[in-house]
Amino acid sequence: MPSEPLLSARGLHKSFGDAHVLRGVDLDIAPGTVHALIGPSGSGKTTVLRSLNGLETPDRGTLRIGDQVIDFARPLGRKGRAALHRASAMVFQQHHLFPHLTVLGNVTIGPIRVQGRDRAQARADALALLERVGLGQKADAYPSSLSGGQQQRVGIVRALALQPSMLLFDEPTSSLDPELVGEVLAVMTELAAEGWTMAVVTHELGFAREVADEVSFFDEGVVVERGTPAQVFGDPRHERTKRFLQRLQGPFT
Repeated sequence: MPSEPLLSARGLHKSFGDAHVLRGVDLDIAPGTVHALIGPSGSGKTTVLRSLNGLETPDRGTLRIGDQVIDFARPLGRKGRAALHRASAMVFQQHHLFPHLTVLGNVTIGPIRVQGRDRAQARADALALLERVGLGQKADAYPSSLSGGQQQRVGIVRALALQPSMLLFDEPTSSLDPELVGEVLAVMTELAAEGWTMAVVTHELGFAREVADEVSFFDEGVVVERGTPAQVFGDPRHERTKRFLQRLQGPFT
């Protein structure tokens, strides 16, 4: 694993009212690796992921992505938030596609309107990406005509079209019917094999075991345990990790 991380978070704290959801989280993600964030609901995983993309602002802590350093003790501001958006792209649990836009429109709106890229080039790039995930024939379709798995694949293409340094996945299969989970995990596995840097919040422990390079187990706003999949899943050090895995660990889908 490369010695210099693409992303380093240090001492992230975040409260929502009286709920202290992050309690000093440290996280390193090396370029070209997949980092799985696992743990029970409410343990802080999604809050960390959203913080990496500027969708949440920690109360304090620091974050470095590439050569951009952000100290959350100071106001994030538009410039800092824009830097986080440039560095990473989020694939959401609930797709969040614009229902009034076609599939192609959903994929190109970010590159054209936000990044100012040439319309014809953005369209060509989007069509190539859709073809790559088996949705080339759906470019002119509307989201309502797609299955949940197809919508999530469009969500992945939308993130790829922004050409980020890192892809962030927030429980990308949790809202899908079981028979559709495999098609989304297959795309993610291909992206991992191509060397995309990915942070994945997931309950698909088989996927994390097979595809991730590193796993962090969260509980009550802290990282209780981190290590390789072989270590975390095969020989966990902490009793809390052992109890969690005994309840949830299952075969790779």
